[in-house]
Amino acid sequence: MNKSVYIATIEPYSGKSILVLGLMTMLLGKTARVGYFRPIIDDIPEGEIDNHINTVISHFDLKIDFETAYVYTRSEVLTKLNQGASGEIIDTIIRRYKEIEADFDFILVEGTDFSDDGSITEFDVNILIAKNLGIPVIIIAHGIGKSTDELVGSLGLACKTFKDKDVEVLSVFANKVSRDHVKEISSKLRNNLPEEVEVSIIPEIKSLLNPTLKEIQTQLDGKVLFGSDFLDNHAESFSVGAMQLRHYLPYVSDNSLVITPGDRADIILGALQANVSVNYPKISGIILTGGLVPEEPILKLIEGVSEVVPIISVEPGTFIIANKVGAIKSKIYAESKQKIATSITAFEKYVNTDMLAERLITFDSDKLTPRMFLYNLMIRAQQQKKHIVLPEGEDSRILKAVSRLIAADVVDITLIGDEEKIKNLSQKLNIPIDFDKLKVILPAETSYYEDYVDTFYELRKHKGMNHSMARDMMLDVSYFGSMMVYMGHADGMVSGAIHTTQHTIRPALQFIKTKPGASVVSSVFFMCMEDRVSVFGDCAINPNPNAEELAEIAIASADSSKAFGIEPKIAMLSYSSGASGKGEDVEKVRTATEIAKQKRPDLNIEGPIQYDAAVDARVGKSKLPDSKVAGQANVLIFPDLNTGNNTYKAVQRETGALAIGPMLQGLNKPVNDLSRGCTVEDVYNTVIITAIQAQQE
Repeated sequence: MNKSVYIATIEPYSGKSILVLGLMTMLLGKTARVGYFRPIIDDIPEGEIDNHINTVISHFDLKIDFETAYVYTRSEVLTKLNQGASGEIIDTIIRRYKEIEADFDFILVEGTDFSDDGSITEFDVNILIAKNLGIPVIIIAHGIGKSTDELVGSLGLACKTFKDKDVEVLSVFANKVSRDHVKEISSKLRNNLPEEVEVSIIPEIKSLLNPTLKEIQTQLDGKVLFGSDFLDNHAESFSVGAMQLRHYLPYVSDNSLVITPGDRADIILGALQANVSVNYPKISGIILTGGLVPEEPILKLIEGVSEVVPIISVEPGTFIIANKVGAIKSKIYAESKQKIATSITAFEKYVNTDMLAERLITFDSDKLTPRMFLYNLMIRAQQQKKHIVLPEGEDSRILKAVSRLIAADVVDITLIGDEEKIKNLSQKLNIPIDFDKLKVILPAETSYYEDYVDTFYELRKHKGMNHSMARDMMLDVSYFGSMMVYMGHADGMVSGAIHTTQHTIRPALQFIKTKPGASVVSSVFFMCMEDRVSVFGDCAINPNPNAEELAEIAIASADSSKAFGIEPKIAMLSYSSGASGKGEDVEKVRTATEIAKQKRPDLNIEGPIQYDAAVDARVGKSKLPDSKVAGQANVLIFPDLNTGNNTYKAVQRETGALAIGPMLQGLNKPVNDLSRGCTVEDVYNTVIITAIQAQQE
């Protein structure tokens, strides 16, 4: 069975990073432990590490050391080849590969970059490595500057060469293809390749092709004078400001980079003014050449400009710098979060991941790791996009999460807040948000407002509500957002980053109300630990549920568990296991267990049971040897809020577990609460689970 795949390119700048990032995301969603191995890397300066390895290991938090992930540098390989020691190269690579193979269920092996001379040698070495490791390959090439026949021919020849050397080719990828030629290239590749070889076409993606100002500054060894917070800006083009300002301004284009001598104050100030003018496009940055820096009065003037793009000073002259900028190729770094998200989204959009996964992974894993869980959530959310309203649109954590959600294309979003303030904040914090892909509203300015006021009045007039009160209440973002969900103008709501739990869920309890048959609203956390995902309930809502309520919480938590792909084994927690304990608290849990079993005989439920007996196989077997749950429980029901809330926080802090939630259960439509100490990751994950809840509704 396959335990690995080899990513091979046939040329420089093929864009195989998009393939590596996409495959790694897919693999981590399908199997428990995925490793990463690069037999040969580019030469690296002393004290630095390989960018590819650093990006993959850090982004996916892989449990592998940098030194373990590679064997040779390019120079070391060329030296040994010149010495006739090719056998030693392969033997060492095989040994190192086998050393890490035992630690992982699957290994993604990345071939060389072709970033220097000796491409023919590199191609042969890649074939030799894949053949001797006995693993199949995926071949990638780019379409920039090539005719259709050239691209199809080169991929066809590479595929034939690997197959002639008895290396199985699973798939070929044509990357950076002109969107006008996608169908033609796909058809010709399909006709020219063996039937069993999968074909994937990824079109040109502008944001991945263009370098950031950070990349340009690094390549030019420049000094950042202003705008260091905006070095993630992309330079889509560049122009040289050498003529008078009135003649130069027509050459400024969207997200262009201005290159000008450092003493040209007129060009510098004119470009900055154009950047804030509605009559000219935005620029990405300014490069000042010749080692010249504007004089003090000009620097002071620039400091007072509200929207300063990166201004970078470099030593060489304008002509040399223009040539260097033109030669810079965009790369993806560990810090390039937006590019990484875009790459993964593009991979999932243009690649038949189910087919590829079926070819790659020929075994099943019975483990559900946090990475698998999160991957499966994202895929499910993408399958049927839902509309989520976020009432706290002016919070920076919300905006950062929204940026990621838009890049991943998993939900439609409405933010409640002042649009101008939100745009200014996103620009100030350099949060890349495409505002064409979301709605931003203020309650009183929407066409829904009067209808919402009337509806709220009708729903609550029996409680003493009048129109004046309803009008005031509908200006509250939590009430307005909840009413959007109630009226069907949004599928779900996520709030609580700056509001209390009570403020968030009170409106939902007042008019969204509970599902038929549900008498209590409760919550669960998905606790993503190192090797498993457990469901904790109720850790956020009910202070001291009685036996009937506790039984209902257990059943609701089991149903939530199933809905999110976790087959429930339910532990009703107490300070005693089995029949040994006495006392009011343990009797409540015992009664709740019996009620839950009577209502849902299809569920595996054990209680009362202690936490260690519930999750530790050794302890569980000793205390409850005949239990189907003891030692393997994944749904843990706490007897009261005090126990549940403290336990989830203790587990989260002491183990480093990711706690997703609280997710509310029992409401007619999904409304979920965030902690006021929530992170961007918490917001992102909670929006996704809310969208999946909405799918189930």
